Amino acid sequence: MRNPLQKLEKMVEALTMHEAKEAKEEGKEKDKEKAKETKDGEKPPAYTFSGAGGGKSIYAKPFVSAPKATVGGYMDLHYRSFNSSNSTGPGQPGTGSSSSFDQQRFVPFFYSDITDRLKVAAELEVEHGIRSKSNTGSGIEVSLEFATIDYLINDKINFRAGIILLPVGKFNLLHDSPLNDLSDRPLVATAIIPSTLSETGAGFYGTFYPTRLSKLDYELYVTQGFNGYNGTTPLITAASGLRDARQRVSTADDGLDNNNGKAVVGRVAFSPRLGIEVGGSGYFGSYDPASRRPLSITAVDWTLQRGPFELIGEAAWTYARDNHRNLNGTFAFDTSAGVPAGTLLPRRSDGYYVQGNYHFMPQVLRRWAPTYFTEASTFTAVARWDDVNTNSELSVTRRERLTLGLNFRPVEDTVFKLDYQFNFEDGRNNRTRNDGLVFSVATYF
Repeated sequence: MRNPLQKLEKMVEALTMHEAKEAKEEGKEKDKEKAKETKDGEKPPAYTFSGAGGGKSIYAKPFVSAPKATVGGYMDLHYRSFNSSNSTGPGQPGTGSSSSFDQQRFVPFFYSDITDRLKVAAELEVEHGIRSKSNTGSGIEVSLEFATIDYLINDKINFRAGIILLPVGKFNLLHDSPLNDLSDRPLVATAIIPSTLSETGAGFYGTFYPTRLSKLDYELYVTQGFNGYNGTTPLITAASGLRDARQRVSTADDGLDNNNGKAVVGRVAFSPRLGIEVGGSGYFGSYDPASRRPLSITAVDWTLQRGPFELIGEAAWTYARDNHRNLNGTFAFDTSAGVPAGTLLPRRSDGYYVQGNYHFMPQVLRRWAPTYFTEASTFTAVARWDDVNTNSELSVTRRERLTLGLNFRPVEDTVFKLDYQFNFEDGRNNRTRNDGLVFSVATYF
């Protein structure tokens, strides 16, 4: 019988040889992987400043060798046919008729998980992209709609910085065309809270769960603020509301801010149970070059869902203190279109919308054409009432709209919309109508 010690030595030797063989094979596999990551046997470019500075430096990015970004977005196309052309301002219904196609929006979306806690998201918005020149009144717009860096801490508190979609009302946060059941945005989301409303800043957001069924979401940010003047020329008027005072279209000399003041904006939304949510929003910041005139926005929103029925809406009020006076203290008169001569610039504005949706899918269509009308398909009948006033002290600046619509979603991400609008554009005086038909197609991609 062999010496037990010799037997043990043989076993150790065999195990060592086996491990060496496995290590050799593993080394070969790693060499193969490295070969795949390189070209012509060269090392991948370095990611640091000490790396090569020649022509290959443009590839020295971490996402080239390890892609981790997602690209998507949405687009929509509108056809509009109206009894008279769009108004030139409050109380100006326009003349003649209009019929046109427009590539309304093309919005690429970029998202990346840098780590489990670091996220980057951005949207690049191109409006009316068929136009190659930005002539006066063309409406062409190319800009970053939002671009944020998030650092996730826990459900209750997370940090966000960048170009932020302001949580003023709910619609500004969920304004994507494929999400909405009507072609045009609510009037309150264009004249009172001018979507898309975004500013550069930083802050926190999170979610609490007070009970087993309830949820409370919040967002709170410090941002750059509105620019209410181009030099000494006021930008908050009855014709444009707050649209021309947004940071993204700022005409301030530095292109960023016309004062050193900052704004605070936040929203709290409470959902006692699934299908019910009520939100409240607030915005406060200065809008003049001396940072002495505050601008405030208050908004409430609601969402009620029960089976195939939905009732959604939003109301908002704005107050621009001393906007009716020039920077030197004298009275400032509104010269925008549609406002009677001698009218002071607006200080207050208000508006709301109420919208009802009914989702349905006739079973006869599924039996007749199951490949077109699938389990993912649905129709939605929509009715919405809009009411806004860009100068609450006047009646001529009030606009009202009734929209009736029907849309079809072959899948949830794509929608064909057919709407008819009854527009009342001159307050409650002569009720001049500017009615029209809107057909649109919108999809995520």
